[in-house]
Amino acid sequence: MRNSLKVLSLSLAVAAALAACKKPDDTAATAAAASTAAPAAAASAASKPSFDVADLDTSLNACNDFDGFVNSKWVAANPIPADKTSWGAFNKLAEDSLNTQHDIAEAAAKDGKADANSVEHKVGVLYASGMDEATIEKLGFDPIKPLLAQVDTLKNGGDVANFITTRYAEGDGNVFGFGSGADFQHAETQIAYVGQDGLGLPTKDYYTDPKFADIRAAYLSYIGKSLQLVGVSEADAKKQAQQVFDLEKQLAAASLAPVEERDPKNQYHFVSVAEADKITPHFKWEDFFKAQGADVTGFSLTPPKFFTEFDKLLTTAPAAQWQAYFRFHAIDGAANALSKAFVDNKFEYSKALSGQPQLPDRWKRVLRSVNGSIGEGLGQLYVAKMFPPEAKQRAQVLVDNVRNALKARIEKLDWMSDETKAKAVEKWSKFLPKIGYPDKWRDWSGLQVKDGDYYGNLQAAGKFNYQYDVAKIGKPTDRLEWGMTPQTVNAYYNPTDNTINFPAAILQPPFFDAKADDALNYGGIGAVIGHESSHGFDDEGSQFDGDGNNKDWWTKEDKTKFEARTDKLVQQFNDYTPIKDKPDLHVNGKLTLGENIADLGGINVAFDALQATLAQNPKEADSKIDGYTQNQRFFLNWARVWRGSIREKQAELYLNTDPHSPESLRAIGAPSNMPAFAQAFSCKAGDAMVRPADKQVNIW
Repeated sequence: MRNSLKVLSLSLAVAAALAACKKPDDTAATAAAASTAAPAAAASAASKPSFDVADLDTSLNACNDFDGFVNSKWVAANPIPADKTSWGAFNKLAEDSLNTQHDIAEAAAKDGKADANSVEHKVGVLYASGMDEATIEKLGFDPIKPLLAQVDTLKNGGDVANFITTRYAEGDGNVFGFGSGADFQHAETQIAYVGQDGLGLPTKDYYTDPKFADIRAAYLSYIGKSLQLVGVSEADAKKQAQQVFDLEKQLAAASLAPVEERDPKNQYHFVSVAEADKITPHFKWEDFFKAQGADVTGFSLTPPKFFTEFDKLLTTAPAAQWQAYFRFHAIDGAANALSKAFVDNKFEYSKALSGQPQLPDRWKRVLRSVNGSIGEGLGQLYVAKMFPPEAKQRAQVLVDNVRNALKARIEKLDWMSDETKAKAVEKWSKFLPKIGYPDKWRDWSGLQVKDGDYYGNLQAAGKFNYQYDVAKIGKPTDRLEWGMTPQTVNAYYNPTDNTINFPAAILQPPFFDAKADDALNYGGIGAVIGHESSHGFDDEGSQFDGDGNNKDWWTKEDKTKFEARTDKLVQQFNDYTPIKDKPDLHVNGKLTLGENIADLGGINVAFDALQATLAQNPKEADSKIDGYTQNQRFFLNWARVWRGSIREKQAELYLNTDPHSPESLRAIGAPSNMPAFAQAFSCKAGDAMVRPADKQVNIW
């Protein structure tokens, strides 16, 4: 848990470099004078159009089924690959990135001349050790035997507390989450955050709700089989599996639900070490922080009820139950670095959750671990291969234009007072955009990796990264640091440092295309920029000021008006039932509210920025490409970005856990609130894409 406040991202696909933070112009029109692409160049690229209108299903009415109109033909022609739970625009771009990473890692693994301290060497050794199946298979579960032996020595609650403390010092966390993050009240400084964790099922409801009985059965089976693979008898494994489940169930009962976790009030609870010890009298926080090498006098501990329950279990749960819990989680945490039997066992449980029928190729799984261990290092190699400086400069134009359009929309709001508008603009002025990749790369020289030791290398990287994170506690917040790697197909906003971040891998078609007309780029990456900027003013981001502090900058009246508007958006998404055969399963409008606000704000802001740009280029504004106007192409590309399909089990899981709405609904949800969409496609009242006036949502 790097920070108790999750960054607000565009998609699940959860970097890039800092763009020089230029002072924004006072008007959108000034920045818009530079078009982002030459339309003539786009039109001349006949060999492969930036948007292929042949993909459109013109038998469908865009005003009634816009997602189907744009995406149904592509979805029908592109089934989900067997090793995926979903497939669409994001997935395709992520797969392209992964293939590039594969080439980079293979080359690094074969480069015998790279300096031992170079990032190429470390990426190559880690990747090669993961691909060494013969050695991994021969070792079986030998790599975790020392850890399992430690678990066997636990005799009482004091031993359990000491075990958690010592394992954390090795970068191996258990039961709760711990890491650094900006102080909600003094965002310029990093403090320690400790929060709930320790569950093997997706949310607390999975432990008790009858509708998840099959998932619970699969989980119990997975725990039992995991224990059998390390030599526990079948009967004892079944008993221990129940012990693990029962302990987690008690922790789950004291945990927050996903909607509750989104509330900043539940993400920060500052206490002194002495106050924390009163909450957990059997777990000494001074000893814990000392063992981590962190000088901590106060920190965030949340939610308190979780830690009260944890402390109770230190005295009421038998040592054997704690042993079973740690034994299983040691196996589970290491499974993908152990022999095939452990990998296959873990995947069987994953199938029960997601419906994914096939295990991905080994190189893909190893690259996932490389990204988790030395991701920015791999990103440094990715950028050198894939993202020239001029790409960053072109993206900066779009960022400036869209940000200025957001400022203009704030200033013109008819429902917000001048007092609150001034505060909103002040926050806007402090946005820090970061594009593509870090200006300064992280130093990996302290990470030591060895040939043929995959598990050991992952452990070494885990400890190295953990110590890097802990060392931030008490230090100034670094706004230039990234929370995503350059090769990640995603983008994010972080409210505690007020940054908007766009990794290199997303700055490609269909999001950004230097050959494309402005409409496509604004409907793609422009809307992404608007989305992340709008996160600064969603239901969570709006609770933080321009310096990243959790501070109320609203008048009471304006806050009431804001919540009335967001309530309408909650209801809109509550009404959606995205799984065809399960009409009783609805989107959770509260859980997805932040992303839905960002989608709505983002597409409106991007459309405004397109209009400002077109105003500077009248010929382009009046032109059609392949029979479609610029405004139509803007919305067509917005929907194309969200094209895709998903397996039913994964869709159900996301409805319970994911703060993002289903992609098919993101294609239509925001545009259906926009008169500009109805005008672009000549839609009429009563059409599905024209929400009634009393239900239309307009926030930013």
